[in-house]
Amino acid sequence: MAKFRKSPFVTALLALSLLVVMAGSAFAAEVTLKFAGQNPGDHPATILMEEIAAEVAEKSNGRIEIKVFPTNQLGDYILVYEELIRGTIDMACISVPSQFDPRLELLYVNGYVKGYEDVKRVFAPDGWLFGKMDELNNRLGVKLLGFFVEGMIGTGTTKAVNSPLDPTVNKGVLVRVPNMDVYKLGAEAMGYRTVTIPYADVYQSMQTGVCEGVNGYSVAAAYTMLRDVLKHWYMTNYSLEVINYMFSGKVWAGLSPEDQQIIQDAVNHAAAKSIVQAKAEDEKYMQMMRDYGIEVHTYTEEELLPLSEACAATWSKLERNMTKELMDEFREVMAPGK
Repeated sequence: MAKFRKSPFVTALLALSLLVVMAGSAFAAEVTLKFAGQNPGDHPATILMEEIAAEVAEKSNGRIEIKVFPTNQLGDYILVYEELIRGTIDMACISVPSQFDPRLELLYVNGYVKGYEDVKRVFAPDGWLFGKMDELNNRLGVKLLGFFVEGMIGTGTTKAVNSPLDPTVNKGVLVRVPNMDVYKLGAEAMGYRTVTIPYADVYQSMQTGVCEGVNGYSVAAAYTMLRDVLKHWYMTNYSLEVINYMFSGKVWAGLSPEDQQIIQDAVNHAAAKSIVQAKAEDEKYMQMMRDYGIEVHTYTEEELLPLSEACAATWSKLERNMTKELMDEFREVMAPGK
């Protein structure tokens, strides 16, 4: 039988292939993490998710690969949170669902920030709010890594509001609020009558006069979704659009302290960047409103203090679901003027 003799070319090709395989193995990710998001691919939150993934890959020399799944590809925020608890999804940048613990609505309480200097202080990684939200999430098996701040929330209306800075005056406007006590109580404390309308029906409801305004929208959301029906935008900063960077507690416990730090640092950078971006986005979309013919009303933090104080006066009514103990702590740290 004739023996097969490898040519020098074939030998060299096999050797090169072996080197490629070995190199690929050397640089293959040791840890692959699924990162779930709820916003579209071009949304600032998703862009920062991609930046987190890139920084973690760089700082870990490729050992940690984070795969980003935007636009609810892995399920809505309630389902994703359940999967974080189970450990079947590793990371998420989503709204925090209060179905598992009503106290998680703490983020959405009205009246504890008036501007972005407040936001930087209140949402700092070493702040009371982060510590408390991390504690509440940890009890459910989820680790909080940080906050994505989308923007401040104001009030948009189809007609002028009576004395917008005086909470004792009836505003003469019926506004739609999200179906949460924190928003209903806050709006009514500022002098508005309220109605709950499904999110998808808000535009038509304003167009037909079922309601005359909205609370609970960031500037960008109000402009992109409601600009054709809005006549006035009051930048009252009574609340904040914010979602959470979270990690499965089960998966986190299995990471080395070094890898935990790499991931935490990347999220810290993204969270801080989101605050800077949010302020710029608010300014950009308010200018777009003006250009579109919407009358925009802005105020100083001092001018907004009476509205914050009026909202804060309702916090005791949240004790039924959030407990008196938690709201006592919240008042101690977050009351206007603190």
